Amino acid sequence: MMHAPILPLLLPLLMGSLLLLGHRLELPLKRLLSLAATWSLVPLSAWLVWLAGDDQLRVYALGDWQPPFGIILLVDRLSAMLLLLTALLAGFALLYACRGDDERGPNFHALFQFQLLGINGAFLTGDLFNLFVFFEILLISSYALLLHGNGAERVRAGMHYVVLNLLGSALFLLGVGSLYGLLGTLNMADLAARVAVADASQTPLLAAAGYLLLTVFALKAAILPLYFWLPRAYASASAPVAALFAIMTKVGLYAILRVFGLIYGAQAGELAGLANGLLWWLALLTIAAGVVGALSARNLQRLLAYLVVLSVGVLLAGLAMDSQTALAAALYYLLHSTLIGGAMFLLADLVSRQRGAEAGDLTQGPSLRQPLLLGGLFFLGSISLAGLPPFSGFLGKLMLLRAADPGEALWLWPAVLVAGLGMLLALSRAGSALFWRPGGDVIEGEDDRVRLFATVGLLLGGPALVIFAAPVMAYVEATARQLRDLAPYLNLIGGGA
Repeated sequence: MMHAPILPLLLPLLMGSLLLLGHRLELPLKRLLSLAATWSLVPLSAWLVWLAGDDQLRVYALGDWQPPFGIILLVDRLSAMLLLLTALLAGFALLYACRGDDERGPNFHALFQFQLLGINGAFLTGDLFNLFVFFEILLISSYALLLHGNGAERVRAGMHYVVLNLLGSALFLLGVGSLYGLLGTLNMADLAARVAVADASQTPLLAAAGYLLLTVFALKAAILPLYFWLPRAYASASAPVAALFAIMTKVGLYAILRVFGLIYGAQAGELAGLANGLLWWLALLTIAAGVVGALSARNLQRLLAYLVVLSVGVLLAGLAMDSQTALAAALYYLLHSTLIGGAMFLLADLVSRQRGAEAGDLTQGPSLRQPLLLGGLFFLGSISLAGLPPFSGFLGKLMLLRAADPGEALWLWPAVLVAGLGMLLALSRAGSALFWRPGGDVIEGEDDRVRLFATVGLLLGGPALVIFAAPVMAYVEATARQLRDLAPYLNLIGGGA
């Protein structure tokens, strides 16, 4: 179907607009429409993954203006995989929200659809300016979703989040404008071709533009020292919003991979591998910052937020190692960390709802209504996050460690293994406070079966990645191989797909 690449954008755009215009519709109808649109993205994305399996790049030229003159959408293995991951995460998060979280503020479902529009657009666009546009769509939606439900803590976290990201948007425009002024194009493939033949006199300015973009993407991805907004924002957001935000840092990492793997890739002469050395040390420092924050956290949601920071560091290390095997391992770990991270935010909310005023604080609180069930799920999620065998976190970290050369292994092995031990200690302490030392009577509450189903659905992503490890690894290895071969991307200019 020739229009398949634009459907992941049209579906949330049209549904979000319909829900916004029909804001007076009954809430059950809004839920039905929003769930239908979100879960429709799952088979659509799965189909795109199947299409991308032939290793062909599929270009959708908006208005039939061919590259480099028109705006294009690009479907390759990576974008298709991330679309499917986003659809699964969003589907379960929205199902969880439909048990009452969507009632805490206006237009939740419209905002949720626009958030999906921004995320899907960022994964699909082949144009740097439109990457900025989709970044703004997802950020504006995330501002409102973060504040959904009100509360002083959410307002404080939201203000920091908004101010920092507005600054990032300004820097993004400066970087994009610099590249356009120097090279006269914003098509990513065309930029890559022009950087490869740029004059030596342009090299310092092209490098400066690259570092501006790196700063923006580092802010979006929550890389040290630009991660300080994330723990407060994720900890204060409602559970389904925090779960959806598990993919947000990956958008920043995706942008780093696209821009510095393609525009400043192997063909870029003096600018090839512009940021690899810097990214390597930032990755190690981000891992350290994440584990220190997790060990110091006194709240379950904040602990999980710091583990998101730690996972960003691990993923960034895989990108900075600049090898096909390391990239494949990082992509596998990305799938694991997104699904399990999102599930743990939902599980943390389930636990908090049963603890009354103590909520997610790691202190003695009331007994839980379902201690064995919730404790078992927390145990499975924790050992997967910590990277213990035989779960998906272990496989991802093992593949990443094996991909390191001796010089890299000298730094990466201690960082990852010590961080894994720190994660285990932090999660063990949290589990002890929440499940082993109850100090009061059980608090009666509402039926949590739908919330529990959504949580378990996401949490099962970890075992699924182990059971189907062979085909998943084959796919991510082929994805890494495709991303490392720049010739087909450069051939888009003038020749189409």
